[in-house]
Amino acid sequence: MTQAFDIVVAGAGPVGLAFAASMGGTGLRIALVDPQAEAALEDPADDGREIALTDHSVAMLTTLGAWARIPADQIAPLRRMRVLNGPSDYAMRLGAGGAGTDMLGRFVPNHWLRRSLKAVVQTLPDVIVLPGLSVAAVQVREGGTTATLSDGQKLTATLVVAADTRRSRLRQQQGIGAALHDYRQRMLVCPVAHPIPHHETATAWFEYGQTLVTLPLNGGVSSAVMTVGEADAAALLQLDDTAFGSALTRRYRGRLGAMQPVGKRHAVPVVTAYATRFVGPRFALLGDAAVGMHPTTAHGFNFGLLGQHALARELRTALAAGREVADPGALARYEVAHRAETRLFFAGAEALMRLYAAGNSLPARILRDGALRLGNLPPFRQALAARMRDPDKGMTTSSGKPD
Repeated sequence: MTQAFDIVVAGAGPVGLAFAASMGGTGLRIALVDPQAEAALEDPADDGREIALTDHSVAMLTTLGAWARIPADQIAPLRRMRVLNGPSDYAMRLGAGGAGTDMLGRFVPNHWLRRSLKAVVQTLPDVIVLPGLSVAAVQVREGGTTATLSDGQKLTATLVVAADTRRSRLRQQQGIGAALHDYRQRMLVCPVAHPIPHHETATAWFEYGQTLVTLPLNGGVSSAVMTVGEADAAALLQLDDTAFGSALTRRYRGRLGAMQPVGKRHAVPVVTAYATRFVGPRFALLGDAAVGMHPTTAHGFNFGLLGQHALARELRTALAAGREVADPGALARYEVAHRAETRLFFAGAEALMRLYAAGNSLPARILRDGALRLGNLPPFRQALAARMRDPDKGMTTSSGKPD
């Protein structure tokens, strides 16, 4: 059986869900296809990840109707950030810096973002979610596309949007390359209690061979985020809670006192990706399939939100002008906009992450220390703080929806 849609979206993660919500009210039939079971999409499990949201991301989520669905006790303020290099106590420090707010951003659990956006999508009569399935192949033809699903059924559409992870299979099938870098590391996350207050400050320690981050959460708890080698991560996951807490305290040099896990541990591979193109004929990439940031930057979802917003804006503009939803000009404008939003930040973040993963050689130590001190100069510090609060202040909309 073949079903007809206007847009097929591969991937019902938070970016895919946000895009479907952004296209709500257009009258287009949209299919969201995701390999997760329906129960997992309805009630996502806590995967341990805390997502740092900029002011602009909060504004977009508010417009979509998702922000109001997140409980207040799940939103933790980020007011300051400090960055340390190795054992030194010298730190680069960031604050809101007189920008009319005392916050750099907010932390929200990833599973609550997914839950709130899924709840929004459920209110849209023209969006159909197909759980437990994946898009196995996409055939682009004259006048449309055919998406073949993992169970063999076929969906016809005017446009296919791939939001299917940074190792996107559909991106490869469409002949779009990507700069992929596998750090051969794992990001291990776990909520921890500690006696020294975090003062709503996130701290990143670029140690030698590992990156250690604490993200301030409500209730005086922090999320401990460690980027370590694969064997190191496997060994840490095997420890009982007492031994794991002792290991954390030692690795974090006791800066927050004795740390004790208060939740489950999770580990994910550290892989970054940047697609050589974001669009093709009747095809577009979103989220990690387009730009997969290093997790230590905590900026990936913000870029995903910007990308889906830019794509929805251009598609709505094309529809308003009487053109089809896969209008080549609209797709090209999305490509230009999203590349401008992400390219320099991605390149800079990759350079820094590779520098801080370079080990303990003298040249690496000198470069690392120099980068930290350069970042502490007022112009750089203010620019970085502004970027964290709002990665695209000049963004406008022609979709009819407020930014």
